[in-house]
Amino acid sequence: MPVQKDFIEQAAPFRAELIAHCYRMLGSVHDAEDLVQETYLRGWRGYAAFEERAALRTWLYRIATTACLRALENRARRMLPNGLGAGSVDPDASLEGDAGAYHWMEPLPDALTPETALVARESVRLPVVTAMQELPARQRAVLILRDVVQFSAAEVAELLETTPAAVNSALQRARAHLAEVAPTGESVTEPDDAERRDLLDRYCAAFENADLAALIELLAADVRLEMPPVPLWFTGRDTVTGFLAKRAFAEPGDLVLLPTAANGQPAVAEYRRGAGGVLEAHSIHVITTGPNGVAAITVFLEPTLFAAFGMPLTRSKERSGE
Repeated sequence: MPVQKDFIEQAAPFRAELIAHCYRMLGSVHDAEDLVQETYLRGWRGYAAFEERAALRTWLYRIATTACLRALENRARRMLPNGLGAGSVDPDASLEGDAGAYHWMEPLPDALTPETALVARESVRLPVVTAMQELPARQRAVLILRDVVQFSAAEVAELLETTPAAVNSALQRARAHLAEVAPTGESVTEPDDAERRDLLDRYCAAFENADLAALIELLAADVRLEMPPVPLWFTGRDTVTGFLAKRAFAEPGDLVLLPTAANGQPAVAEYRRGAGGVLEAHSIHVITTGPNGVAAITVFLEPTLFAAFGMPLTRSKERSGE
């Protein structure tokens, strides 16, 4: 057992970056956690035969990437509702639709990815990861391993059992396609810490107090609202605020929003009072900011995500009373 114990000690520091890697590949925090667990199990079993011809980190990336590529075989890409067509400008539009026909993106808690390099942080932003899902799986792997993980072409070629020339060709195609579909740096702005705290405080207060005027002040004119698994999205400040006022706001005291962070972006966890009077996990809001205010709100209507954020499914205290 000493060999396996050594593996656990040596491999533990790479867990967070491997979760981020698998998330970039898969678009799902649940799938990423599962495949990193599988990676560590395979590594633990094979560590005795590991001859350290390559660094342990590279070996773990090989196992994780292979697991991701295998998981992506014959699987539809994950997406957000804006990938289904034009947004609605009718706040009264029906939310009905075949949500189960699609694989939806999930948010990634910042706590799971304490990566500090700028390129690594930007590559987990929700719009960027969503755009990555449009790439063929092996192109996606090459792009992430070269541009984010910063492996050399030779290292990626060995990892994927191909040639450096093939890696460079795939990288060129991946970069070209991502440039067409990913947001540009000019269209995305990230608030500093003080601005982020102020934004989240104002956003939470607007929802908790059903204060439509306060919310309007935060939103860009062309703001987008998505609510996976609802296969519909809304565009424009008047439409978005009209929908929220009619169909999402509640009486003061019936909503509690807690600031958090996901995908390197401001986020909140929403608790909503249920029939029994208990505040129940409802959704995770990920906020995309632009130069003119909040550019997009993505509300993930999936309470099972709260576990990944280290949050309980119910709360007994109001936010202000903590």
